[in-house]
Amino acid sequence: NSWSYVSNWESKTANEIVDDLVDIISKNGCLLLNVGPKSDGTIPQDQKDILLQIGSWLDMNGEAVYDTHYWKTFGEGPTEVKKGHHSEGNNKGLSSKDIRFTEKDNKLYAIVLDWPSDGYVNIETLAKNATYAKDVKIKNISVLGSKEKIEWKQTEEGLKVKMPNVKPGDFAYTIAITH
Repeated sequence: NSWSYVSNWESKTANEIVDDLVDIISKNGCLLLNVGPKSDGTIPQDQKDILLQIGSWLDMNGEAVYDTHYWKTFGEGPTEVKKGHHSEGNNKGLSSKDIRFTEKDNKLYAIVLDWPSDGYVNIETLAKNATYAKDVKIKNISVLGSKEKIEWKQTEEGLKVKMPNVKPGDFAYTIAITH
């Protein structure tokens, strides 16, 4: 709500900022973070905490962000992301059906923007015989931040992925698809 320090600062949560980051990079864009230091140059603690949470997320999921590029489509899901200058305040919360894609080398990253309540993610874009799935011959699937073996099955309805029993982190979960 401001481009500088103000006493009534209303910051987005780290979850909202990471969701914005993922949505933007999946569309080949860049995100500019706004940090409002005080007049003495110090960064307020609430802003530091958010930056540290984003940094922790990037420590775990940076592979799906750094040096990646736009895939054939930015993503899928029912939630409409508003467009335009300062429009993000009108966005609704994203769900586990909202998935964004990035790619690097022989890996496709499907970043799920919320944890699925039933433990499963269905990636419709990667359904058998789907237009975008034809060039993706899946060899292995993992979830960044988890050491659990991931069960998956590609069907006519989508690529169904059983997420780990233990959530790796607090928001935006990355499925790494080696192809």
